[in-house]
Amino acid sequence: MARLFGTDGVRGVANEELTPLLAMQLGQAGAYVLSKENAHKPTIMVGCDTRISGDMLANALMAGACSVGANCVYVGVIPTPAIAYLTRKYKVDAGVVISASHNPVEFNGIKFFDANGYKLPDSLEDEIEALIKSDMKGIKFPTGSGVGKIKNRSDAREEYINHAIQSIPIDLSGMKIVVDCAEGASFYTSVEALKELGANVVAIHNNPDGTNINANCGSTHMQELMARVVYEKANIGLAFDGDADRLLAVDENGTCVDGDEIMAIIGNHMKEKGQLKGDTIVATVMSNLGFFLMGKARGIQIEQTKVGDRYVLERMREIGANLGGEQSGHIIFLDENSTGDGLLSALHLLQVMVETGKPLSELATIMEVLPQALVNAKVPNHKKESYMEYPEIAHAIAELTKKFDGEGRVLIRPSGTEPLVRVMIEGKDQEQITQEAKKLATLITDVML
Repeated sequence: MARLFGTDGVRGVANEELTPLLAMQLGQAGAYVLSKENAHKPTIMVGCDTRISGDMLANALMAGACSVGANCVYVGVIPTPAIAYLTRKYKVDAGVVISASHNPVEFNGIKFFDANGYKLPDSLEDEIEALIKSDMKGIKFPTGSGVGKIKNRSDAREEYINHAIQSIPIDLSGMKIVVDCAEGASFYTSVEALKELGANVVAIHNNPDGTNINANCGSTHMQELMARVVYEKANIGLAFDGDADRLLAVDENGTCVDGDEIMAIIGNHMKEKGQLKGDTIVATVMSNLGFFLMGKARGIQIEQTKVGDRYVLERMREIGANLGGEQSGHIIFLDENSTGDGLLSALHLLQVMVETGKPLSELATIMEVLPQALVNAKVPNHKKESYMEYPEIAHAIAELTKKFDGEGRVLIRPSGTEPLVRVMIEGKDQEQITQEAKKLATLITDVML
């Protein structure tokens, strides 16, 4: 059986792979593992994004947690980074988010945070998984007054907004901002925070109905936002994903500004102000080559990790860095939160614009984005880790790596959250690398299906 946890919690099609039964078991095992060292009755904070299966899975998970004696605080629809922050602020024993982030509505996921608001290390996830596979061996199920209770709380999102605007108290008066909320968890928090700071906000895709999350909108579908920024003559466009832990931007000309560029802009500004710890940014191997060249030119050390914001965070904590993230827009500001935070990323980016007086298009020239092609190969989920065991695929990758040696790079990796193998090629000629990436992705799919 494949590992239950991926790079960002447990993911799957809701009610098919991620069932209420599995959610209940995760609630039982998670509550037990995360609180077994405590003598007091543990409390777990639970929130979700806007997808229709959220309530079903949240209630199943909380039932499981209560069955092992834990209390739950349910805060409803709220961004993932809000749970990370509030878990720490309210000093509860753990936090759980029911979300599949940028995935389509049929998917959902369950991710845990420890008492300090950090995603769990592999060792704790393995412990939770082992308990589920052993049918909860060794867990005592209390009766009577030992059973846990569920408390609903409605003020949590206001607490998160206050934290964000107190962390970066900028004056956005006179700035017009188009915000794409992805019909997700940022539909209230991002809009209200920007308005409270004085911005003229044009909100799109901020009417979630449970089924429209990420549907042709948000950080994975930028076309509408790019056009709307130009139409509105706005200063900037901001695109969140379904659970608002990532951000991409659009400049005043309608050009997309990705996570690498956002980190370059903010990181350089922090360095100039003496706020970038160790003059270091932590990024992943998927970051654009231009990002690493920018670091070299600006005296910024770029540390590389494997893909996944959890690995970025682990490295940040190891070396004491306060800025890190991914090209996809997961950006972590460790001085202010313990996970990727779309709203904090937006406010930091806006802060640079306000303090420098420069438009985003000018700020984005800090790095040259080199041509990059990313193509997904659809494969069976249980096979995605073993693509190199197929001789035809291994040979094709070796040949391609040799071909681009010295003029680019080839990076192949399984997705941590979806049944995909991702093929990424960087080089000088966009047409050539796209063609080669498609060819390899097709081969991987054909061989592995």
